[in-house]
Amino acid sequence: MSLRQGYLTLFFAIFAVFLNPAWGEDGKTISNIEARQGINVCIWPDYFSITYLSPRTQQLEGIDIDLSHALADDLGVPVNYVKTHFGRFMDDLETGKCDVAMFGVGNTKARQKRINFTQPYLASNMYAVTTKQHPFIKSWSDMDQKGVIICVQKGTYMENAMRKSLKNATLTTVLRPNERELEVLSGRADVFITDYPYGQKMVSVYDWAELLAPPGKTEQFQYAYAVAKGDDQWLQRMDQFVSDIKLDGRLEKAAEHYNLTPIIIRE
Repeated sequence: MSLRQGYLTLFFAIFAVFLNPAWGEDGKTISNIEARQGINVCIWPDYFSITYLSPRTQQLEGIDIDLSHALADDLGVPVNYVKTHFGRFMDDLETGKCDVAMFGVGNTKARQKRINFTQPYLASNMYAVTTKQHPFIKSWSDMDQKGVIICVQKGTYMENAMRKSLKNATLTTVLRPNERELEVLSGRADVFITDYPYGQKMVSVYDWAELLAPPGKTEQFQYAYAVAKGDDQWLQRMDQFVSDIKLDGRLEKAAEHYNLTPIIIRE
């Protein structure tokens, strides 16, 4: 290679770096948080024990409410909550409406194509909720038969998992979180699929609800905090936060307070 060719190669390599959309973005999130003096956290306010707006107190409560305050304290800024849901939160991250999603987000391969995840801090099997008076669905094994309608919330990991596993039952989706309960109560669906935290809500709040646990482990999903792609420094900072709360006991304490100890990941 001639000297001229070497210079040209170097020039185009440097030029390609400047054209890379991720170049110069590293550290941008932390800078924005410091500049605005606040961290914007995406939450779904109907997630019992995770990020839940209590109808009694009208206050947010749950493990990720406590831990998002802990994160804000570590960063030395206040926390601002941005309401979202599973069908929209990736858009909200990508458009900068929030710096991080902290509401028990399942780490799936499909989501990894658009967003980055920290190490996991919770893991849950799937559970089914039906009515105590249902004429024939009394166990998990009763569900997958012709004529049974199973409801899931659109955009959740349960949707893909049930599409893969169901052979005979019909799967239907709803967008809003409380629509699942309404579908079952109205008889339009026989059961809906959820996880451990939301299943605990159903049996503690509604006297009509029957929680059906699988006979063994279902496909287990890990929950992590999610951030937009393109800022590795922010991802590393969030991952360090998860390591910190596992080591210093803050994760354990928050999980115990909201009866989530059985599903925390300690290492």
